[in-house]
Amino acid sequence: MLFLGIDIGSSSTKVSVIDGQTGKSLGSAQYPDSELEILSPEPGFAEQHPDTWWDCTRQACARLFATKAFDPKQIEAIGISYQMHGLVLVDADQQVLRPAIIWCDSRAVPYGEEAFNGLGADYCFSHLLNSPGNFTAAKLRWVQQNQPELFSRIDKILLPGDYIALKLTGETTTTASGLSEGTLWDFPRQQVASDLLKHWNIDERFIATLVPGIGAQGEVSAAAAAELGIRPGVKVSYRAGDQPNNAFSLNVLENGEVAATAGTSAVIYGVTDQPAADRQSRVNTFLHITDTPEQPRNGVLVCVNGAGRCYSWLRQTLAAAGQTPSYALLNGLAEKVAIGSEGLIFHPFGNGAERIFQNRNPGAQLRNLDFNRHGLGHMVRAAQEGIVFSLNQGFDVLKSLGGSCDVVRVAKGNMFLSDVFARAFANTTEAAVEMFETDGAEGAARGAALGSGYYASAKEAFGGLTRVAVVEPEAEAVARYRDAYQQWVALLPV
Repeated sequence: MLFLGIDIGSSSTKVSVIDGQTGKSLGSAQYPDSELEILSPEPGFAEQHPDTWWDCTRQACARLFATKAFDPKQIEAIGISYQMHGLVLVDADQQVLRPAIIWCDSRAVPYGEEAFNGLGADYCFSHLLNSPGNFTAAKLRWVQQNQPELFSRIDKILLPGDYIALKLTGETTTTASGLSEGTLWDFPRQQVASDLLKHWNIDERFIATLVPGIGAQGEVSAAAAAELGIRPGVKVSYRAGDQPNNAFSLNVLENGEVAATAGTSAVIYGVTDQPAADRQSRVNTFLHITDTPEQPRNGVLVCVNGAGRCYSWLRQTLAAAGQTPSYALLNGLAEKVAIGSEGLIFHPFGNGAERIFQNRNPGAQLRNLDFNRHGLGHMVRAAQEGIVFSLNQGFDVLKSLGGSCDVVRVAKGNMFLSDVFARAFANTTEAAVEMFETDGAEGAARGAALGSGYYASAKEAFGGLTRVAVVEPEAEAVARYRDAYQQWVALLPV
C-alpha cells in the first residue's frame, strides 16, 4: 500500500509517497521552487492566503505523480504536516474570510499579555502550560477587537493543517495537539480551554470538531480526489504541526528524546511525560502527536524565528546586487573562516517576536564589523553561528526543565546540509547530532500509514528510517565555541 504525506510550509509545500511494505520513499516533490511570499501589510504583520497552500498542494502532487514512479490510485491514506500557530477563519459556507495570520506575525502580543495578566500566571502555567503570548488564540482576539464585522461572520477557526484537511474532506475538524499549540487546550482537564475563551467573550462554537491526531479524521471527497488525481474515499489519518511532526519523522516519541530542525525558523523539540512549563515563557510546551491519556507525551519547543530566514535574506540581498550564490557556495565560504568568525557577531532576530526573549522583537544586528578583516565568508559563518547560539539559549532552558540533551536527531536538510552549521550545533550544545534521511512530508506519510492501521505500532512504522551520519562534539572545538558563545551573549540587544 502507498501513503501520501503533505507538508505545508510558509516557504513551500512538499509531498512524499512511501511504500508501506518497505517503509521507503517512492518520490518527493515541492512547489513552488522559489520561496512563497509572506505578506506584511503593516510592520510586524505576516500573512498568507490559505488557498495558496491548497494550490501548492495540487501543484506539488501533480509534479510528483507526473514522474510515474507509482500509481497514485494506490494511495490508501494521507497525512498532513503544517506550519504551526496560524489562524484561518472560515464562514458557514467554508469560505476563507481573510488571509491567514501566520506563525511569525507579532500583532497579537499585547492581547496575549492582557489575558496572562487577567487570568493569572498560576492558571496559565498550570492549565495552558504557556502564556497565551502570540499564539493562535491571541490572534483570534486581535481579529475580534480590530475587525469586528469580519469576526461576526466566523463559523470556525482552523489551523493551517485543519484547512488542508477541510479541502480534502469537506469537513471542519481539528486536533487536541493543534489546539494546544494555539493555547486553546486545557491540559489537566483534557478539553478546550474554555476559561481563556470566556475571558475574551469568544464563543466555544468556533472550535471545530475534534478528531485524533493519529487515526480516522475523514475521507477524501470526490471533488478533492479529482483535483489531486487520487481515488475518492482515501483516508485522512494523521495531522500534526511541523515541529511535532518533525520529531515524529525522526522517531522522537518517548520521554527524554530530542529533535531539531533548521528551516525558515530553527527549533529544538524535546519530548517529556511531564507537564513542563517555563514560567518565563522562553520555551513552550504543547501536546506531542503521540500523546494519549494512558501515556502522556508533551513537546517542549525552543524556537528562533530568524534561522533559515536569516540565511535566505543574506542570499537574496546578494542576488539583488546582481549575484545569486547557491547555498552550497555560501557554505563553502563559511568553511574557510575560523570558529568565532574573527569576532564578527550576527544576532539573527529579524523575523518577528522571539519567544526566547518573552515575545520581544529585538531585530537583527551585525556587530563588530571590520572592513579590513571581514568578508562575505565571515558574514555567512557569523549568521550560521548566530542561529546556533540563539538556539542554545533555549537549549539551556530545556536542560533546566529536566530535558535530556545528550543526543539530538535531525533530518539531513535545510541548515543541517552545512557542515559548519552541524558542527557548530554539536559543539555549542555538546550533544551528538544524529542525521537521518527523511523530511516532514515523509514523516506525515508514515503517520498516515500508522493512523490508518497499516502499521500496528510506531516501531513498525520506522523500519525504513535510515541514519546517514553522526556529528560528535570535539573537546577543542567545544572550548572555542564556548568562548565565541559567551562573546555573542555579551552583546545581545535584549
